[in-house]
Amino acid sequence: MYNEKINQTLIYEEQRALKWFLVLFYTVYLIYEVFYHSFYKNIDLNLPREINYWVYIWLFIALPIFILLKKKEKIYKFKYVFIIGYFLTSIMSEVSIYSKGNLEYQSGNAVEIIAVLFTPFFVNTRFFRVVTGTLIFKYAFFGFYLDSENTIGPIVLVLILSGIAYLILVRFQSYLKTIKESYDYQLQGIVKGVIATIELKDPYTRGHSERVAHYAQTLARETGRFSQEELSAFNYSCLLHDIGKVNIPDSILMKPGKLSKGEFDIIKTHPSVGAEAILKVKGLESSIAVIMSHHERWDGKGYPENLKGESIPFLARVVSIADAFDAMTSSRSYRNALSVDEAYARIIDGQGSQFDPQLVEMFKKIFPKWVQYHQSYDWSTTLSSEDYKNREEVTV
Repeated sequence: MYNEKINQTLIYEEQRALKWFLVLFYTVYLIYEVFYHSFYKNIDLNLPREINYWVYIWLFIALPIFILLKKKEKIYKFKYVFIIGYFLTSIMSEVSIYSKGNLEYQSGNAVEIIAVLFTPFFVNTRFFRVVTGTLIFKYAFFGFYLDSENTIGPIVLVLILSGIAYLILVRFQSYLKTIKESYDYQLQGIVKGVIATIELKDPYTRGHSERVAHYAQTLARETGRFSQEELSAFNYSCLLHDIGKVNIPDSILMKPGKLSKGEFDIIKTHPSVGAEAILKVKGLESSIAVIMSHHERWDGKGYPENLKGESIPFLARVVSIADAFDAMTSSRSYRNALSVDEAYARIIDGQGSQFDPQLVEMFKKIFPKWVQYHQSYDWSTTLSSEDYKNREEVTV
């Protein structure tokens, strides 16, 4: 999964929702318990008087677990751990209580209603299913265990409350989807504008970002490690991988001959410049690692940080292969394009030295798809080295 940089805003919002949920849960549970054991204690009802000690133990243990997961930035897991822990200990307590005598089944705490109705605040369908599913399981279990019809009412109530909660959840998700689509549309416009700026500086890279994005997406999808949402975010990373080139002088970027050491040192600044350029752009945080590290090599001889092996972000390794392939199979100011077979051979030669060896194995499998895309691509809008020479003669 693409978790190289977790969105801090989402973490903050998850923490806020969890804190409100816990405060409400603990408050309602304790108030209900005090009311139950004090108000009903002098009334002659056939109800259990025991305290749910297992639940109290769990509520005590849960707090340090919350702190631990918060420190490890895995706070999103806590809501599942907490709610499942509560229902399991609740079942354990009630089994020990009702197995002692012929009591009528009377169970439930007002906090369970709160748990169901609060699920939409996490805007998470899976959590909604966990809460409602475990609650229904609890009452169904005791219905069979105690052969009691008293659990039918609570199950019906849970289903009704779940229906209300689900409608609220769907509305929340709909609003968020609309906001996200609007933001993505604006973000696409920004990205396209940046790419157009890069291509104006260097006509030989026209379409380069688009082609690299296609190749990299195909390779990333082949790994089976990413969701469609993660691949969509990765697409921005691919399109912007060369954004730092806007800072490279035209005389170096379009030089027809071999670069001097000083000129190449300037070229090597474009990954860090690009990463710095989008550092504070909301929605593009996940692109930083790819932009920064797509020129690193598996053997540690790349730039700008000389990262080696698996210390290189995984998706940067993916882009490295896609970028190299397109660079070789498209024209530059200093040479014409190489054939796809020659590019293939060079990438195979770089297996374990320049490129991640496992990704190269996957590249072998999807290579025919890359060839098909390359052959169907409209190259009429791109320049060749001969175009560059003619352009130079006109300029002179």
